[in-house]
Amino acid sequence: MKIFIIGVAGGVGLRIAEQLVKSGDAPLGLVRKPEQAEALAANDIQTTMGDLVAMSVNELAEKMLGFDAVIFSAGAGGKGGPEARTQVDGSGPGKVATAAKQAGIRRFILVSVFPEAWRERHMNESFEHYMVEKKRAETELVLTDLDWLIVRPSALTNEPGTGRVDLGLAKIHTQIARDDLATTITALLRTPDLNREIIEVTGGNVAIEAAIDTFKNTRRR
Repeated sequence: MKIFIIGVAGGVGLRIAEQLVKSGDAPLGLVRKPEQAEALAANDIQTTMGDLVAMSVNELAEKMLGFDAVIFSAGAGGKGGPEARTQVDGSGPGKVATAAKQAGIRRFILVSVFPEAWRERHMNESFEHYMVEKKRAETELVLTDLDWLIVRPSALTNEPGTGRVDLGLAKIHTQIARDDLATTITALLRTPDLNREIIEVTGGNVAIEAAIDTFKNTRRR
C-alpha cells in the first residue's frame, strides 16, 4: 500500500512511517527541510520536498498521484504563532483533502485531538486557538465525500507502547503512548470498511486489533 503522510517528521507521523516500512508498505512523507529528508532516509522512509502552507492544491495533488491513502498528522506545534496554527492545524486538512480528491484518493485519516484535552490545566489563549482550529479542520473534513476517519487521541507520551488501548465514540481523557497511537492508525488504515467515523482513543487494556474489531462490529448493528 502506498501512503502519503503529512507530518512524517513529527512524533506520531514518524512512528507510523516506520511501522509501514517494516510491514512492507510504501509510505512517503512531505518535508520542508533537507535535513528532515536525510534523517528519514536513514530509516528507509521516502520523502518529497514541499511546504504544506505554500503549496497550491494542484501542486499537492500532483505529488499524491498514485497513492492509496493519506494520513494527516501534522501540527504547528506552537511554532509560528496563531497564523501557523490557522494554516496548518485549521486549513491544512481541508486543503489536503481537496488535493486527495483531485488525485483520486479516497482514504483519508486525520489525527486530531480530544475536545476536552487538558481542560483541567486552564490552558492559555494559544492552546484554545489550537483547539478551535482542530475543530474547524474536523468540520470541514466531514463535509467531504472521502472515506475519512478522524482519530482523536488523548494526551501523548513517549512511553513505550503497550499494544493496548481504550477506543470508541467517546472516552475519558487520560493519555496514550505515541507508539500505541501509531499502531492504532496503521491498523485502522488496514480496515477499509471502517470509515466516516470519529474515534476517540486513549490508553487502555484491550489489544489494539481487538478494540478496532469491537468498535467495527458495534457500528454495524
